[in-house]
Amino acid sequence: MDARLQRRIQRYGWDRAVDFYDEHWMSQLLPATNSVLERAAIGPGDRVLDVACGTGVLSLAAAARVGTDGLVMGIDLSEKMVEAARAAASALGLCNCRFARGDAEALPDLGGGFDVGLCGLGLMYMPDPERALAVMAQALAPGARVAVSVWGPRSRCAWAEIFPIVDARVDSEVCPLFFRTGAGDTLHHALQAAGLTGVSTERLSVVLRYGSGIEACDAAFLGGPVALAYARFDAATRAAVRAEYLRSVESYKFGEAYAIPGEFVIGYGVKSSVTGSCRHGASEKPTIKEIT
Repeated sequence: MDARLQRRIQRYGWDRAVDFYDEHWMSQLLPATNSVLERAAIGPGDRVLDVACGTGVLSLAAAARVGTDGLVMGIDLSEKMVEAARAAASALGLCNCRFARGDAEALPDLGGGFDVGLCGLGLMYMPDPERALAVMAQALAPGARVAVSVWGPRSRCAWAEIFPIVDARVDSEVCPLFFRTGAGDTLHHALQAAGLTGVSTERLSVVLRYGSGIEACDAAFLGGPVALAYARFDAATRAAVRAEYLRSVESYKFGEAYAIPGEFVIGYGVKSSVTGSCRHGASEKPTIKEIT
């Protein structure tokens, strides 16, 4: 698939999903969120780069940890997601974080020198996740910590039929290689290829719980990656894809509720302390003013 087209689909797809994302996914993704934050070991004064920040869930949690002497910069391809993150930060009175629209594979010049790099469940949507990790690493200071998460392989994500169900009705190509980053040692190798040391990965089994079929479908079709395609379906097609999706997860239905298995892969690494591998010198540390 053409990378430019995929980025365009992602940009406008998440613009469409933003109003439903937190409601349907924040609690479901909490195990991955907490695991990334734990591995990142963010502390007072740290400078944090959050790539594919979405509505700012990781960014806001990081901002609370870095305090007034630290800063957080969130980047996302979706302008609507960036606006939502800004609004959330403003509502919390956080003055130590900023958000901007940008491509993870070609980040704007942020001055380098970040102490922590984060990417929560974003790499699967990128045309070249390996490049995105390498670009993130360039923006980090030597010795910086990197913590990321991706969904596991298709076989461990029981909701996975959502993609072929949609693709059977429209040539969406929304995430053609979505499950690749969570398969085998792919994430481990990608972190190493980005120049990180001390790389480790772990798998985290989870259950996505929904109180009804309507709730499960709203999460899948309104707040997720197929939101753009779903928005273009007529009423009959929407009813059909919802019914087919519920049939695909029928074995995980208990009464009216659903308990759908899934898996996250959490990755960690440290940027080499050799300054020559850094695009910017270690002394080039961004300030809030510089990244506003």
